[in-house]
Amino acid sequence: MFKKQLLVIVFTLSAIANFAQVKINGVVYNEYLEPFYGAKIVSGSETTASNDNGEFTITVKGSFPQTITVSAFGHQTEIVEITRANQKVNVILKENLLLDQVVISASRVPERIIESPVTIERFGLTDIRKTSSNSFYDGLTNLKGVQSRELGYGFKSINTRGFSDFSNSRFVQMVDGMDTAAPALNFSAGNLSGVSELDINNVEILPGASSALYGANAYNGVLLMNTKNPFDFTGISTMFKSGFTNQELAGTNKFYDFAARMAYRFSDAFAAKVNFSYFQAHEWLANDTRNKLIDTGEIAEGSINNPLNYNGINLYGDEFNNSISVQNIGINFFNVLLPQDARVYRTGYAERDILVDEKANNLRFSASFHYRPFEDNRLELIFSTRMARGNGLLQGNDSRYSQREYSIGQSKFEVKGENFYVRAYHTRNDAGNSYSLDATGAVLTARSQANNLVGSWGVDYLLGLSNNGVDWNNLTADISILEAAREYADSFGLQPGTPEFKQAFDDVRSTLITEGGSRIFDRSSYVHADGNYNFKSLLNDWADVQVGGSFRQYNPDSRGTIFNDADQTIRVEEYGFYSQIQKKFFDERLKLTASVRYDKSQNFDGNYSPRFAVNYALGEDKNHIVRASYQTGFRNPTIQEQYLFNQPGRKINLGTSWANLNTLDVQGITGDDIINNSLLTRTVFPDDTNYQGPLYQKSTYTAIVPEEVKTIELGYRSMFPITDTNNISIDVNGFYSIHNDFVFFQDILTPTAGKVLPFGNTPVTATQLQDPNVANGFIDPATNVLVLDAEALNSNLQEFNIVTNSKSVVNSYGASIAVNTKVFNRFDLGLSYDYINFSFDDKDLGLFEPNFNTPKHTFKAQLGNENLFKNFGFNVSGRWLDEYRWVSTFVKGNVDARTVIDAQLNYRIPSIKSRFKIGGTNLFGDEYFVAPGTGQIGQTYYISWTIND
Repeated sequence: MFKKQLLVIVFTLSAIANFAQVKINGVVYNEYLEPFYGAKIVSGSETTASNDNGEFTITVKGSFPQTITVSAFGHQTEIVEITRANQKVNVILKENLLLDQVVISASRVPERIIESPVTIERFGLTDIRKTSSNSFYDGLTNLKGVQSRELGYGFKSINTRGFSDFSNSRFVQMVDGMDTAAPALNFSAGNLSGVSELDINNVEILPGASSALYGANAYNGVLLMNTKNPFDFTGISTMFKSGFTNQELAGTNKFYDFAARMAYRFSDAFAAKVNFSYFQAHEWLANDTRNKLIDTGEIAEGSINNPLNYNGINLYGDEFNNSISVQNIGINFFNVLLPQDARVYRTGYAERDILVDEKANNLRFSASFHYRPFEDNRLELIFSTRMARGNGLLQGNDSRYSQREYSIGQSKFEVKGENFYVRAYHTRNDAGNSYSLDATGAVLTARSQANNLVGSWGVDYLLGLSNNGVDWNNLTADISILEAAREYADSFGLQPGTPEFKQAFDDVRSTLITEGGSRIFDRSSYVHADGNYNFKSLLNDWADVQVGGSFRQYNPDSRGTIFNDADQTIRVEEYGFYSQIQKKFFDERLKLTASVRYDKSQNFDGNYSPRFAVNYALGEDKNHIVRASYQTGFRNPTIQEQYLFNQPGRKINLGTSWANLNTLDVQGITGDDIINNSLLTRTVFPDDTNYQGPLYQKSTYTAIVPEEVKTIELGYRSMFPITDTNNISIDVNGFYSIHNDFVFFQDILTPTAGKVLPFGNTPVTATQLQDPNVANGFIDPATNVLVLDAEALNSNLQEFNIVTNSKSVVNSYGASIAVNTKVFNRFDLGLSYDYINFSFDDKDLGLFEPNFNTPKHTFKAQLGNENLFKNFGFNVSGRWLDEYRWVSTFVKGNVDARTVIDAQLNYRIPSIKSRFKIGGTNLFGDEYFVAPGTGQIGQTYYISWTIND
């Protein structure tokens, strides 16, 4: 009897166990009823993926009915009810419309793009997979309203709504909540220290002022890159990419790009991942022959052999420490008075002459460890670290730089739950053996020796003129004499390719700038902490009410090569707090969003950044939404703009925070003298810039303060059905912004002794030279008379290039439209058009010009199909950019209009989980400048093999 009872018990328990754990089989298809590879299927804590035939098997636990969730990024999630043990499941996944995709960055809460209170762009996994660009980061330039500055194969700078050069400190870029700005630069170096191609999950971009939620420097916008969580994306993935770049100057050169990702979910509580990537490529070499002194897009007349008033953009060391010294040399050595405008520049060195290597490379490593104590996403603890190291080129405010053995790293600890997060991270960088090309050329040229004089190129040049019988009254009468004189002066210099040149070059680039060389020292860092809490669950979902705050401490360390920290330690702290409320009314048709933030930096007054937005949904399905918003932004001056102190030539570059000015002492000149006792350089030497205004004007520029912007924006988003299986998405927006206190560089002259008289608008006449009460000019302490002679002024004054704020108010405005749909129900089509422009009321005597650096008109288009036929897809993208003007302290000039076509073909082999792609960028196009002085961008052709993406 007992045996029978035991048998019944065992049979019953087995039946219960089998009933509690049932394996469900199914197939996932795409919209074209083709097998869907890689779809994610979830049942409780069980997770699996569909194979190359779209098939899957998953265990369902518990009593029926049960549900399983089938999803894939870029597609609509399907929930399937399981009612019996032998149920066969067939699922069709439809692509998500762009406006249906969910974003977080606009309000710090999940919401569909169509419901976002402000303009937002998203680049998801589907977009990343089908992009025709060489990388996902390159592909961002195809988004509406996004501009890319391509400096090299690895260095790109993303921006929105203008007003940036390569020093893009008005735009914030983040990876998993960490600001990727380099500590000394205060802006992100593109994706050089960012995310691997295999680890990127999605990218969200907020164009325009975003300080209300993201604080200081979210002035032009915010880019947020989110990586794959190892709980959701497991396995080993690899990518092999190779090809070649083609440029007229550099020729055809191979490049290599490799990435690997390893992620493992050890349990429902612990997961980890590791990423590794490396690339090596030839740089886009620069040989811009335009003349810095001619502010135009035209190629300068003449050549280096006829260089009166010729300062080549990509020639380094051609400037004299004082560009008018040839006049002094003429008087002192030859007893001739040369014309004031006969400014002769030295030959200098081409960029290729002073590069250690023309190749760029970049090594990136990252790792993260994730712990979920409750075995779900209610609470997650994350420790992550990432580092990058490499070589490349960078174009800065005053020069181009060769980055050698640079490195940057970040480490983060974060605790996040369903309604909050708290994180802290540390960022550090090391410039390695990086050096300035301008400083290198200047020092090498100065080492030319002749007639027992060091740095006597000017003497030798005039000797060459004299020996060849020049007509001093008509220097350009015989060009061959100028050529012969230059050849004579150059013959005493260091010649590229010789052992003497190499020895001097190695010595100069390995010696710090402060010690007479060109090497940059930078081991700066910062620590950052921030957090956010959403009270929605505590308020019974009445509204999203959030509070948050942040703290940052900068620790610059340049040993005096960049900052004024040779004899002092610099520390800068800033903090901020914000709050936001978002609530829906009228059957969730009306959504109101209001937020405000307060930020304080130790060197400046605090800033309030309010934002208010209203959305209203029209139509029965609520898929037609109009919106309006008022947004504000501000930018604290960068650490360089506050504490800059270096002297690449005759000028001293100087940051003008009072914290820096109060420590200044240059030949007896104090910070108070800089602000209150200086002349505007270009009103003393107007020939440098064709300045036509009043002469000898006193500077009234003040110590630097933060920039501010106020923006009004209107928008409309809608999804219209075309057929039962196809919709069209439309996204339209327009904005108007007012900018105050724009930061720029201003040249001033400060006397080592004596007094600059008050500013006046009436030019001084010759009869007023001895009048001590005249309204303009400089009183010479030795003679107690007004000095208006440029040569006399130059011998008594020190020139500074100060960072200050413009007095002009700048207005910017623009509109854009994007349309996305399918044509013939098979081909993805995307079109966008952007218009953006600016104006300003000049209050700076014509000496200020905003660095807008953005084309007025931009048109972009994309066409593709991931499943043109079985396992085969393609994508083509094109963009046309109108001509625009480039303004920076390094150089000003015009950039021609350009058309860029990129294309790719891809083929998938599901049996080996592989995707092969072949493509090219700038196909059929001419080489183009992104900015004067950069290398011309040629063509890139590539083939890649990605496994398990």
